[in-house]
Amino acid sequence: MTTLFRRINPAQKFRITKHQIAKLLKIPSSLIVKIESWLYVVFVHRLDKGGQFISYRQIEQWKNAVACQLQKCLTQEQLQQVWNAVEFDHGKHQQQYADSILPFLTRIRAKCQDAISTKSPIDTIPIDQTKKRDRLRHPQN
Repeated sequence: MTTLFRRINPAQKFRITKHQIAKLLKIPSSLIVKIESWLYVVFVHRLDKGGQFISYRQIEQWKNAVACQLQKCLTQEQLQQVWNAVEFDHGKHQQQYADSILPFLTRIRAKCQDAISTKSPIDTIPIDQTKKRDRLRHPQN
């Protein structure tokens, strides 16, 4: 299990529907009997095949969860740490990633880098501190 996989924790956080799996497998949802979220994979009970394993990395929610991890970064260091985890996970499990995922995540990373680099120091002050600062600047008496 990679660092990225542990961060995202898909077995606990993803809510996977028959429609999502049917779309991914390109089958009618009526062929899906049951979906089980296991620790490392999704197991799909099918009428026509019996059962099939699917990697969480193949599901659309994975792409969105990774993008969210990137967008939550407040510093370049955090962003680089998450990006290193993305690259490691992609390298280790490349066959489980659609070709479009890494370019999508690269664009998200670039936007996050721009957002972080254009933030002024005042943007990084926690909200409760800015409220205190404003009260000191503008006393109500």
